[in-house]
Amino acid sequence: MITINRETKETRIQLSLDINGPTDQSKIQSGQPFFDHMLDQLATHAGWCLQLDMNSDWQVDDHHGIEDVAICLGQALKQAWQAAPGNQRYGQRLLPMDETLTTCAVDLCGRPYAVINLPFSQAMLGGINTEMWSHFYYTLAINAGICLHINNQYFGNNHHLVESSFKALAYALKEALTPTDKQRSTKGVL
Repeated sequence: MITINRETKETRIQLSLDINGPTDQSKIQSGQPFFDHMLDQLATHAGWCLQLDMNSDWQVDDHHGIEDVAICLGQALKQAWQAAPGNQRYGQRLLPMDETLTTCAVDLCGRPYAVINLPFSQAMLGGINTEMWSHFYYTLAINAGICLHINNQYFGNNHHLVESSFKALAYALKEALTPTDKQRSTKGVL
């Protein structure tokens, strides 16, 4: 279990991550129910045990809390994938969710980059500005040291759009973190 603590004037976060589960011991309390729901989707579908206890200035807006969780989760994920003796490195998922189809591809490479295409048709969803989801993924990728691409093909429901992106990320990371004894770089080291 990897634990990250972060305390600023705007947030106080305790986050623990075990990429090997058990998922039934996850406990997520950010103070924002829709955010908790999305993080639960990520942990459950990736097979992780994720524990989060956060106090944030939600009364100001959603930016600080969501960004700081992405920082902490990214740092924990980086420690997890770097500590693994060997992993597949690459993962991808084409994820359907009713009328929505979203793709996600990840590379656990140590060269952070993010390309996120989530074309929401409304400004708010579940009390969160929809622009925050792209920012969450960008911040996660930078702090995890991964290359992350999320691309929505089409959608009709904004809830399905964001939820499909979290589930697609979960399955892509699950694949990338799968242990292997094969070298996944022609350089010999990442």
